[in-house]
Amino acid sequence: MFKMTRRRLLGGTVAVAASIGTAPMRRAMAQDLPGGPDTEWRHYAADQANTRYSPLDQINADNFSDLQVAWSFKTDILGARKEYQFEPTPLLVKGRLFLTAGSRRDCVCIDAATGELLWMFRKDEGQRALNSPRQLSGHGCSYWTDGKQERILFVTIGYQLVSLDAATGIPDPAFGVNGVVDLKKDFDQEIDPETADVGLHATPLVARDTVVVGAAHTAGDVPAVRKNVKGYVRGFDVRTGKRKWIFHTIPKKGEYGYDSWLNGDADEAGNGGVWAEMSADEELGLVYVPVELPTGDEMGMFRRGNALFGESLVALDLETGVRRWHYQLVHHGLWDRDIPCAPILCDIPVNGRTVKALAQPTKQCFLYVLDRTNGQPIWPIVERPVEAGDVPGEWYAKTQPFPTKPPAYDVQGVGIDDLIDFTPELRAQAVELVKQYKIGPLYTPPVVSKPGRWGTISAPGIQGGPTGRAAATIRKAIPSSSIRRPSPP
Repeated sequence: MFKMTRRRLLGGTVAVAASIGTAPMRRAMAQDLPGGPDTEWRHYAADQANTRYSPLDQINADNFSDLQVAWSFKTDILGARKEYQFEPTPLLVKGRLFLTAGSRRDCVCIDAATGELLWMFRKDEGQRALNSPRQLSGHGCSYWTDGKQERILFVTIGYQLVSLDAATGIPDPAFGVNGVVDLKKDFDQEIDPETADVGLHATPLVARDTVVVGAAHTAGDVPAVRKNVKGYVRGFDVRTGKRKWIFHTIPKKGEYGYDSWLNGDADEAGNGGVWAEMSADEELGLVYVPVELPTGDEMGMFRRGNALFGESLVALDLETGVRRWHYQLVHHGLWDRDIPCAPILCDIPVNGRTVKALAQPTKQCFLYVLDRTNGQPIWPIVERPVEAGDVPGEWYAKTQPFPTKPPAYDVQGVGIDDLIDFTPELRAQAVELVKQYKIGPLYTPPVVSKPGRWGTISAPGIQGGPTGRAAATIRKAIPSSSIRRPSPP
């Protein structure tokens, strides 16, 4: 018997594990798989709620050791060179795998039962791609259907949105210009189409008939320039490619949030993109976008104030892009706590009633659980005083939000008790060494380095990152039998 389950990515190879059966049987059974979220993988993280969950149970602890590789597809044949960062998650739809692959980010369709290449689309973008801040294959592609038409959508290295016929891989002539929307145009700012510091490695989010696209910039703690591209979020019509709306992640004068910036800093700030994946609730008509920091991850003298919508989760109307609500997870961040992934949407019991919630994992190892209809915390999130630093010209937030539940799912802050203590001698040596640095609880600020004090030691590190503990954390706070995935509309 054969049924497709989760895919595994091994280096530059897509490997599919299956129980033994003849190729014709596997092909027939894969083609007979009914459509739907319980047998397919139609979104980057399983569904628009980003649950990353499949109920399939044919592969389990009892038979896992008997699995054999059914086929493999080498992706290093795509592109001008082998890639070292193969991250796409293939989609499984009606017995077909769709993914991006190779150093040029080709989009391919593979027979899920046999590994046969069914079609491949490549867009060579020349210098535009070579200058892009986000290279290689990216996270993958997205799928849309109205029951008659099927489309595969992805963002190229050179920041162009492409819509392909899922059956043939041919660009949709009704979408944009010959199937392509140039994302460097109609962007509410003038940028150079070849050299502008903007791209995207995440998949576009498709909900209802809207394609929502974020923006990413050169990765790094300190941007090369102060006045960089602004990472606005846009919604496009999935059939025509026409822009439906744009949300200014760095507010313009007169817009909500502009007053949270001091001295007009918002006018010149750049970045502030949405480089991570997004979630959507079609029933509520909301898309949830995690916004990064504007202009500098660990320096904020050019974005003084709390500076919305930096390090904020923002709920936007799917049809209009209007902000419905927002929650800032870190005020005027100085620790590179960009929200690294889409929030998980879940319906949970609270005080005897079921609440439409979302759970946002973060680099600071807090899980922020909010009511996704209005952005209010499910459990209290309290503002606590935090220490200011000594960097000249820097602005410091007086408080930061601390969730009271669930507990943090990893170490936060550094104290003497966290140092090595295998022997009294090692502990004494560690204590002496750490005197050269500033240590303290979460949100201990960066300080100016000087002889005898070489900076701040933070935990989690400046990159941070959620782990598998995030899911376990919410299950500790709520019985897992009570958690439900949102029902499709």
